[in-house]
Amino acid sequence: MRRSPPTLGNVTPTGTAGTDHARPVIDLHTHSSVSDGTETPAALLAAAATAGVDVLAITDHDTIAGWDEATAAAREHGVALVRGIEISCAWRYTSIHLLGYLPDPGYRPLLEELARARDSRATRLERMVERMAADGIPLTYEEVLAQVSAGATPGRPHIADALIANGTIEHRDEAFREWLGDDSPYYVGHYAPDAVRAVELVRAAGGVPVLAHPFTRTRSGALDDALIVRMREAGLVGLEAYHRDHGPEEVAHATELAARLGLVLTGSSDYHGTGKRNRLGENTTAPEVLDAIEAASSGATEVCARWARGGGEGRSRYCMR
Repeated sequence: MRRSPPTLGNVTPTGTAGTDHARPVIDLHTHSSVSDGTETPAALLAAAATAGVDVLAITDHDTIAGWDEATAAAREHGVALVRGIEISCAWRYTSIHLLGYLPDPGYRPLLEELARARDSRATRLERMVERMAADGIPLTYEEVLAQVSAGATPGRPHIADALIANGTIEHRDEAFREWLGDDSPYYVGHYAPDAVRAVELVRAAGGVPVLAHPFTRTRSGALDDALIVRMREAGLVGLEAYHRDHGPEEVAHATELAARLGLVLTGSSDYHGTGKRNRLGENTTAPEVLDAIEAASSGATEVCARWARGGGEGRSRYCMR
């Protein structure tokens, strides 16, 4: 028998920053400079503590390289840490993002798929820069590489950062609006696993797959509910309903679909430091939903650190795995 997803409280579905969240404040989607965020994993955890976030997920694109630094910082700042990834997937030439929480970091099939995606991203950026430079946009590939931290997953935001650094634009949003969107003549695709296959890999790694901002209004193509049904059959656990890119209509759609398919609903900031206007904790996840995510994992990777509930005893376990 399918159960309705737990109800979220204290969320701001249109992305307006909220200051009255009930504790604990749980934000399950953020990025560091290991992918396209602007803060190191340690700085990200420090920012979360300052913002009053009790539980934070680090979900860099196609990499777990920031986990160790984030874990040490979580202990230092007293922020509970959910270790995860955001996998870039493909469906009918449309880009889809899948959040994978608490996977086994040693599961080779998943690691190999992530490495293949990262390698493809690097060669794709060079081709995009060549197209842009040929049209007179002041940019070199060397300038882009200078914006990519050692070991980080390269992506279009790093092109935007290079354009900021050389004075062409002031914010990443300008670059995506003018040159870097999926429908841009400069756009070059990269390898990404099939969305259903990605769900299967996360589950095989003992992790918990949640579809990120499934009905975002910034995607060039609409996502078909039939695909989400297939992903659910493959092991999808939830939908990220409460996100800045979702308005009330998209939240309602996600809520109805989750109830029908027996999925949980999450809320997150998708914070990127100064790279996006999203603020930490602007959308949150209910504690019972995080409980469901933990229960759905194999336990190969644990939630680190602690948080208190309602002024009483909370979790006090520090991650051992």
